[in-house]
Amino acid sequence: MSQESERDKMMKKTAVLEIPGMDAVILRRDIEYQATDAGALTFDLYAPPTSVAVARAPAVVFVSGYPDPGFESVFGCKRKEIGQSTSWGRLVAASGLVGINYTNREPSDLHALLERLQQNAASLGIDERRIGLWACSGNVPMALSALMRGASGSLRCAALCYGFMLDLGASTRVAEAAAQFRFVNPCAGKSIDDLPADLPLFIARAGQDRMPHLNETIDDFVAGALVRNLPVTLVNHAAAPHAFDLLDDSEASRETIRSILGFLRFHLLA
Repeated sequence: MSQESERDKMMKKTAVLEIPGMDAVILRRDIEYQATDAGALTFDLYAPPTSVAVARAPAVVFVSGYPDPGFESVFGCKRKEIGQSTSWGRLVAASGLVGINYTNREPSDLHALLERLQQNAASLGIDERRIGLWACSGNVPMALSALMRGASGSLRCAALCYGFMLDLGASTRVAEAAAQFRFVNPCAGKSIDDLPADLPLFIARAGQDRMPHLNETIDDFVAGALVRNLPVTLVNHAAAPHAFDLLDDSEASRETIRSILGFLRFHLLA
């Protein structure tokens, strides 16, 4: 099998968990949130099935730490179109929340998206006071940066899965990974003290992750978060590889995904 077909196969992989209602999710594609000289930036909105929908549902934004033009040149599609993004959007919506996958020119366009969601919440069917973030791998530093900015108090929680975290102390692990894998590192020079003290975080650690030094950044982050007494939930999926939600078709992976969905529901629907 060619390298290209292996790449295409990976882009089509979907989450290893399916739940009732995923096929009934209401999808609104390509809603514009910002105009640029290169064209409109858009998002896809995954709304709960009619049977469980409410007038204004909390939302989960799936954060991208990579610019779409570069992502598309390598993988042949935008990040919001890959199997991971679409399947997680449906998982979240089938759980009674709104899922948001978006395009960008630069990862910092996330801030414009969050502003648009707040300003147009009523027409979008979103509760602008209850927004959560989901990020994985090299996308996590961008999510952490958004949490540090606060987004006008609308962010209520974040699920961070097998991700590079912060460079703490003299560490340069995240900076080196960002240079190698080309994700943004807007938290350079920041510390755990820059995070909100009361914002719940779910951290999923893949015990068999082979990304260089990734788990070391998680271990350091969790230790620092506990010293500061942050509300952190850690699940260590001991047998899991990187991207276990796509690659490890096991009951342990499905249970970890259920835990993430339960965390989001608890903190956004309470």
